[in-house]
Amino acid sequence: MPEQFVMPPHKRPTDETLSQAGLAAGLTLLRQDPAWMANVTAWYEIAAQKPQWADWPAELDERLTRMLAEQGIVRPYTHQAEAVARVLAGEDIVVVTPTASGKSLCYHVPVLQELLHNPTHRTLYLFPTKALAYDQLTLLQRLLAALGLGKAAASFDGDTPAGDRAGIRRNARLILSNPDMLHTGILPNHYAWREFLSNLHYIVIDEVHAYRGVFGSHVANVLRRLLRICAFYGTHPQFICCSATIANPDELCARLIGRSVGLVERSGAPRSKRELVLVNPPVTNRELGLRRSALQEARGIINTLLNEDVQTVAFTLSRSASELLLAHLRRDALAAGREPEQIRGYRSGYLPSERRAIEAGIRSGAVRCVVATNALELGIDIGGLDAAVLVGYPGTIASAWQQLGRAGRGERLSAGFLVAAPYPLDQYIATHPDYLTGSSPELGLVAPDNRHILLNHLRCAAYELPFRQDEQLAGEETSELLNILAARREVQSAGSTWRWIGQDYPASFSLRTSDSFNVSIIASQGEERQTIGWVDRPSAQFMVYAGAVYVHNGQQYLVDELDWPAAIAYVHPVDVDFYTSVSRTSRVEIQRVAEQDEQPEFSLAWGDVLVTTRVTGYRRIKMSTQETLGWGTVDLPEQQVATTAFWLCLQPELIERLAAEGWWLGEQVSDRGPSWPVQRDLARKRDGYRCTACGAPERPGAQHHVHHIVPFREFGYVAGANDFHLEANRLANLTTLCPACHRQAEQNTAVADTLSSLGRVLANLLPLYLMCDPSDLGVSTDLHAPQTGKPTLFVFDAASGGVGLSQATMECFSRVLTGAQELVESCLCSAGCPSCIGPGSAADSNAKERVLHLIAALRVRQA
Repeated sequence: MPEQFVMPPHKRPTDETLSQAGLAAGLTLLRQDPAWMANVTAWYEIAAQKPQWADWPAELDERLTRMLAEQGIVRPYTHQAEAVARVLAGEDIVVVTPTASGKSLCYHVPVLQELLHNPTHRTLYLFPTKALAYDQLTLLQRLLAALGLGKAAASFDGDTPAGDRAGIRRNARLILSNPDMLHTGILPNHYAWREFLSNLHYIVIDEVHAYRGVFGSHVANVLRRLLRICAFYGTHPQFICCSATIANPDELCARLIGRSVGLVERSGAPRSKRELVLVNPPVTNRELGLRRSALQEARGIINTLLNEDVQTVAFTLSRSASELLLAHLRRDALAAGREPEQIRGYRSGYLPSERRAIEAGIRSGAVRCVVATNALELGIDIGGLDAAVLVGYPGTIASAWQQLGRAGRGERLSAGFLVAAPYPLDQYIATHPDYLTGSSPELGLVAPDNRHILLNHLRCAAYELPFRQDEQLAGEETSELLNILAARREVQSAGSTWRWIGQDYPASFSLRTSDSFNVSIIASQGEERQTIGWVDRPSAQFMVYAGAVYVHNGQQYLVDELDWPAAIAYVHPVDVDFYTSVSRTSRVEIQRVAEQDEQPEFSLAWGDVLVTTRVTGYRRIKMSTQETLGWGTVDLPEQQVATTAFWLCLQPELIERLAAEGWWLGEQVSDRGPSWPVQRDLARKRDGYRCTACGAPERPGAQHHVHHIVPFREFGYVAGANDFHLEANRLANLTTLCPACHRQAEQNTAVADTLSSLGRVLANLLPLYLMCDPSDLGVSTDLHAPQTGKPTLFVFDAASGGVGLSQATMECFSRVLTGAQELVESCLCSAGCPSCIGPGSAADSNAKERVLHLIAALRVRQA
């Protein structure tokens, strides 16, 4: 709800003076604790900002301005007035202002104006979540009632009762929905919606920054289909969009809707004074780079605030973390003499009635602390709390500020805490806080013309309306793709049109994946079995292999079996303190070079590739410390995906120079575990006591060396702490080499290991710029890539066909390389850890230095 709305008296019974005093006292207690302050990497005092007012456009209906004044909005903020004026002038716009700045009025006001003046006109609202649509529906109904317009608005989504749907289609003038329902329920049945669509005047798209990557690429095509059907019914609707702060909101909007938009970005909303604190939990094991749990660190901060009666929201990254923190805080409250019932959880999986009750409790002040997942992030009306604590970086700067923005209202003091987890991106943000407080570097990227995505939507469009021969829904590829569908007997040329003749319902695929073939996930509990979801087949090998921990709606499930031919994963619910991460081998074959930048000692390029991947095993990793708890094996067939990649090639001159400087010596491991002597001799015997590279036999009194194919340090063996030497010393991972070949192999291993380490750092930092998840990127290294013949690092787009990440990686490579250097240099571990280059080994003390020297060489040549 916009800040300028007057809150009814019953909403805040708590004495606000006491609340502010409590927050000041809590912050003072934290500042006066030297041990805690040692972990603070930044403490910002962000000054309050006074509101900047304007006048409503003169053409606004007097009934509307009077109603708004009665609601407490006598004058708009400057950005609201600008947005409304530009919409009324017929312009497509995107509004980009902070959380709680009243963005929703930017679209509600022109929509209500149209409703008053053109009774037949309709508006379609699109929200990324049903909860956000429900919240805006509540506000809309309140405004409509004040205007005497009754129930002109209705939501239409998967939860809408079947008996209500026909009435909503006929009578609602404002429909609130989501892209998924538009895709599967409205567009394929557009004839039933003809009255609504033939009068559609506005399309409102809120939270535009959420429509990126594969999902955004699908949504762009859904909007193409919508506009095509609107044109068939004779309408050309206008767009009103809103977004969180990202680097390219107008560009993202233009890609989504297919035309340019005007940008409204100068906020006139007030901002409360805010204390912003970044906390990095203390190191508990410097050698391994292990830190205290972010959850435990946040727990201490929250208890300090609650002891001073500061109303607080805590955001966690998963349902299991949310439930664990909630349990801890309730026990702590009981021990401190506070009411445990005043601390509530909020996440997906709660019934709508439970959520509404919790939201009401937060607004009234009865709930003093809410522990939430990102279900509370997007625009739900809970007013403004006094403090927000983020347990781990939520993945994007936009999400971080939406969560931090839950604290603060008007000009009251508020506080925000970001407690860094041990992940590389968290560690980079903790040590480079300017990325959080400065202008956003994040790009919202979509690729509507991704061939895999485009073909599916072309099928839907043909089902919805016959294609004219001259239509260009898919641009220049339209004719070619229609011929492909004709060959599949799904469309047929009929005179001047193409008509759908397929037997299936083409809009049955998900908007969250670029692949239309899915693996079903079936959960068993006792005798009961239930399908809880699905994943696309390319992702299944990484997410639901036997032994994997799969998370659905925040609940953990252990995968018992993946039946690949039947496309079914069988799982059962568990509650464990670890997650799983796959080990994979990838081969990348370059198909086409789109762009190349040749430097004296290296080259950069991006283009089309074919990636062949096989999952070979997985690690169980402790959530709180990132320690590797164990290994498992996976036996699945190879998978191929045509996508795009960015690649870095090292020229021989660079390798020779770094080798001459002593940075390609390979790892020096003194302890390979108790299994090593026996396995070493077995490997020599198996190989006939000959070098497997050159064939040289052992000489009397001089044994050959035995080389680890996958470097020993990759397995994370710690003497006395685990038995990972057994996996590292498997015969399949060992090969016999003469000393000369072994020296070359060790240098090659060092090069490959260093490139792999650099790839890990880059893949973990790139989401800061590309607004993607690390899992959206794959990394592969090849000492002698077939097409380049040189050591090559590939960073490829995991989605079939790619969604623009590879090209963007090349464009921001220089900045990401600088960030990689800063991250590795600032990490306190001795020889590599999960927070920087990957699991390290004290025996290989040069691992980090090799990465840093490679980065330095690349940066010098790029400067």
